[in-house]
Amino acid sequence: MKKDWTYEFPAAITVSDLDGTILIMNEKSASVFSDDGGSKLIGKNLFDCHTPASAGKIKELIAENKSNAYTIEKNGKKKLIYQSPWYENGKIKGIAEISIEIPFDMPHFIRS
Repeated sequence: MKKDWTYEFPAAITVSDLDGTILIMNEKSASVFSDDGGSKLIGKNLFDCHTPASAGKIKELIAENKSNAYTIEKNGKKKLIYQSPWYENGKIKGIAEISIEIPFDMPHFIRS
């Protein structure tokens, strides 16, 4: 992986191609998935790591060119998960997932 600003970014960034092959994992992503192989997952297929329902959702995001956002709680941490297609020269090339740890009681502001 090219070590740009994303490598040490404190949120897990995982990027795959249209077939589900994992292309990029930053340092945090490799750490989050260390029990599954960490950075050795690069080159593997992310659909092998997901339930059929989750794999179907990811395939739907790619097919319909749309994003998905939700929160989870796991191991005492709350996370915002954001999944979105990524593009090169305006053409969809795969899916990117950013997983950010967030506070349980997170402020919300309405700006005008």
